Amino acid sequence: MKKKTVYKGKPVSIDVYNLTIEGRKVRRELIQHPGAAAILAFDENGKVILVKQHRFPHGYILEIPAGTLEKREKPINCAYREIIEETGYEAKKMTKLISYFPSVGYNKEEIHIFVASGLKKKFELELDNDEFITVVKMDIKKLIGMIKTGKIIDSKTICAVMVYAAKKKLL
Repeated sequence: MKKKTVYKGKPVSIDVYNLTIEGRKVRRELIQHPGAAAILAFDENGKVILVKQHRFPHGYILEIPAGTLEKREKPINCAYREIIEETGYEAKKMTKLISYFPSVGYNKEEIHIFVASGLKKKFELELDNDEFITVVKMDIKKLIGMIKTGKIIDSKTICAVMVYAAKKKLL
């Protein structure tokens, strides 16, 4: 197997692999990504804490808070960090919900989803120059309805909410 990096950016790079599968020579292009942590968080009133964020080329979308893992960072530590950075809330506890690969055919990214509990508003948002985030709170039943009607397009949000809802028998 031969690998050649054809693009290196932040946080992704693209590698081209020439390999043999079942005796046939094939070429595969693969996006390298360090992975991410996403958080399904509930406030003191049981509302889901979401972020409305600009995601080029789709514009503003509603999603659960999430972020890219830093070098050698554990997913749970990333989740604790990202909930504060994107919402200003601090979580007392993170419970693993599920991990999944959103695009298995060409992308190595793995998303680790946690459920946050014991949230307290601790900080005002201090956004980076390229971040455009507004915190939105919503009842989970309304959020499930928005997923079912296609108003929520973000895979990590769909996955987190629907897995959580299935486990809690909300569907």
